Amino acid sequence: MGFGGISIWSLLLILSIILLIILPLLVFIPVVRKAGFAGWWAILICVPIVNIVMFWVFAFVEWPVEKA
Repeated sequence: MGFGGISIWSLLLILSIILLIILPLLVFIPVVRKAGFAGWWAILICVPIVNIVMFWVFAFVEWPVEKA
């Protein structure tokens, strides 16, 4: 039982993928780009443990924008 043959569990899975992967990317890509880094660095936010290290490095490394 669901919406046009799609179960509720499938819809919840799709929604969780959107919330856990796509939404953070949409938020962090502009932040990373404004700091002067390439936007693809924001992909690391979706990798567990690596995202914590990324925040640490991002906080303490000299940003390319500061060099200009």
